[in-house]
Amino acid sequence: MDNVYIDEVETFIVDLPVKRPHQLAMTTITTQAIVIAIIKDKSGRTGVGEVATIGGASYGDSTVEAIKANVDKYIAPHLIDQSPIRFSKIMAMVGKHVRGNLFAKAVIEMALIDLAAKQREIPAYQLFGGKIHDSLPLAWTLASGDTAKDIEEAEEMLHKKRHNIFKLKIGHGDPGANVRHVGEIVKAVGGQSRITVDINQAWDEYIAARQIRALEEMGVSMIEQPLPAWNYEGMKRLTEKFDISILADESTTSLHDTYRIIKERAGDAVALKPAKHGGVLETKKIAGIAEGAGFGIYGGTMIESTVGNAIAASVYSTISEFKFGTEIFGPLLYRDRLTLEEIKVENFEIQIPDDIGFGNTLDYDKLHHYKR
Repeated sequence: MDNVYIDEVETFIVDLPVKRPHQLAMTTITTQAIVIAIIKDKSGRTGVGEVATIGGASYGDSTVEAIKANVDKYIAPHLIDQSPIRFSKIMAMVGKHVRGNLFAKAVIEMALIDLAAKQREIPAYQLFGGKIHDSLPLAWTLASGDTAKDIEEAEEMLHKKRHNIFKLKIGHGDPGANVRHVGEIVKAVGGQSRITVDINQAWDEYIAARQIRALEEMGVSMIEQPLPAWNYEGMKRLTEKFDISILADESTTSLHDTYRIIKERAGDAVALKPAKHGGVLETKKIAGIAEGAGFGIYGGTMIESTVGNAIAASVYSTISEFKFGTEIFGPLLYRDRLTLEEIKVENFEIQIPDDIGFGNTLDYDKLHHYKR
């Protein structure tokens, strides 16, 4: 049994180009930076994890450079000669030695679970509760910044039966103009789809109160993170003031953040993202307390490639209900992929892979082509 123990941990920073500029409040993505972790056991089997970040340090404090450095220096040494199936114990031990660093912990835990599942030749979801869903509703983000292009893109997605939930990034630029932009898209495709918006923390409470009223009246179904992550009281006031759902994303990072959001009712829904929560185990905990409080759940994305996207899909398949669907569309935005497998979307839903581990076969030629 010695061959099941961990022998090596490697990390890579990879820069993948996207098909079109992806505009958010804090940056515009033309190339996405991700971290790939590979954990190898003594028999040569490998487990693979991925976390992505957005816009360097403009989105959060976990940059790819910091993630790699902290995994290599402070986390990896705790893994050598450990058995991957004890991933829960390993991550508890890592947590005692490494504070914060949720993205770094997440990428390692993902690779541990992938390796443990491959050692047993089972799908990874069997190690954390078992699959409930064979597929999940898949949203698409319209983020070109051009109304005509966004409408054309939405109509194409509807025709292909790829997406009938659309999220609009409207935190960048003039709020009134952005809301009018949303109104045009609602007029064009709102009868065939559900429309949500993401502010990415860009508004203050005065602007939010004024613009959310207009968004509510035009039929938008959900507002994501309208205020800065720290403004719990403002989020609470907006939640009480409007019927439209207020979803917390950047303000629900850790389990403790989420508890505070729920306790103070600073929103009525939460966005899950395994990378920002610190991994699969913490994501399951956060989903559980949100469900227990009657909060809506949304399956968010950090715009991962096929590696991280399959991991998120596997985790989300074990969670009972997603009130607002999921947006794990990342691989569809990239020009290339790091795995032999593509994601599959049928009839507006992403299909959950049933292959061994997280269902990924890493393409090492592509990894070395795109790595820094």
